[in-house]
Amino acid sequence: ILCYFKIYTSIQERSKLKLASHKRKVEKFRRSAPEIEGLVAATGLTSLIACSVDTGDWGVISAFVERWHKETSSFHLPIGEMTITLDDVASLLYLPIIGAFHSFEPLHMDEAMLMLVELLEVSGEEARAETAQCHGAYVRLSWLQDIYERRYEARHWIVAARAYLLHLLGCIIFANKSATHVHVVYLDAFWDLTQSGSYAWGATARVHMYDYLNDAC
Repeated sequence: ILCYFKIYTSIQERSKLKLASHKRKVEKFRRSAPEIEGLVAATGLTSLIACSVDTGDWGVISAFVERWHKETSSFHLPIGEMTITLDDVASLLYLPIIGAFHSFEPLHMDEAMLMLVELLEVSGEEARAETAQCHGAYVRLSWLQDIYERRYEARHWIVAARAYLLHLLGCIIFANKSATHVHVVYLDAFWDLTQSGSYAWGATARVHMYDYLNDAC
């Protein structure tokens, strides 16, 4: 179950864990246009649309986190060591694990705003206002939904698909404890939507999850 759970802990209270998934936000998006369906499907991320999280037994989740060792990226159990493999990710999330690995580099605010202007076709003022409200290189999930609706009505399918895909990543594999924001850096994977399907999204998801497990433990 930890293969697709995002685990978080607060600095003030490290024993408290939070599992984050925002599937209901994904369900609010409309994707009826065949043009958008095809663009999303080509990225290999369609399987995330149906993902859901069952919080399960909090004691079990805590027990796994307590036994996670970042030095070996594995759980140290009485029966031996166990890790989360790429095959696990592929089996549970149906994400591609073979392909190019996309490395997301840190963004400066100016770079984040430029990316929003170029890829989501918003004005510089709108990009500046949104990142200022989020206090960093982030945008709100609700803001992305608004951008999506506007581009959908204008029949700007590629831009609408980018907004949809960034929202999808922010709700599922790159969900964070804010429950409202997603980092702009992930938009970098959608400059060329024909190229986005060549990425090993499963490998990226596993690396991201390892980072949060390291923080939680």
